[in-house]
Amino acid sequence: MHKIGHRGAKGHAAENTLASFQKAIDLGVDGIELDVHLSLDGTVMVIHDETVDRTTSHSGLVKNFSSTELEPMGIPTLEAVFDLADKRCFINVELKTYETADKTVEIIENLVSKKGWNYEQVIVSSFDWNALQQVHFLNDTIRIGVLTSTDLDLALAFAKFIKAYSIHPYYHLLTAENVMQMQSKNFKVHPWTINEPEDIIFVKSLKIDGIITDFPERL
Repeated sequence: MHKIGHRGAKGHAAENTLASFQKAIDLGVDGIELDVHLSLDGTVMVIHDETVDRTTSHSGLVKNFSSTELEPMGIPTLEAVFDLADKRCFINVELKTYETADKTVEIIENLVSKKGWNYEQVIVSSFDWNALQQVHFLNDTIRIGVLTSTDLDLALAFAKFIKAYSIHPYYHLLTAENVMQMQSKNFKVHPWTINEPEDIIFVKSLKIDGIITDFPERL
């Protein structure tokens, strides 16, 4: 079962920062999950919200700042996170907008062709299934993770359609039966975000393939 650090090690360091990703690696994760938006100059930046208000001392939309303005706020580029991880764990890139799809594919292809990464070390996930279709259209070797917070049957149908690698459901949706159903179709099951010991015990009992958590050391 894979330990996947949510936005790095969000329980220990400021989310989606290089410090958080380093902490996750120090805690022995198999993978780290992160979120991306585009900056004003079209750079793929690692931040969850569409604004910088919650996680920095600034305010405004991410897309209205250049990458050189965002980096001093503690918001790294996607490429900087890959450089930090340096193939020590896999990276789950969650696309927050459709617009991030093309540039993210470009970055992944460059990592594979020039920096020694391989496609098995990356998953691209999203709640925006159109964005996932675009990724699959551009490069069908990239592993796709279908995110859902509501409808597992629909997610399973879409995962089959797009030939996804994994399904990433809200953990409250899971039962022994539907986990078995997803795995029987050869999808990995990576639920989110599981932090409390009793929830971790429950989810582990379902024999899922990976857990996305703020506290990797609890798994």
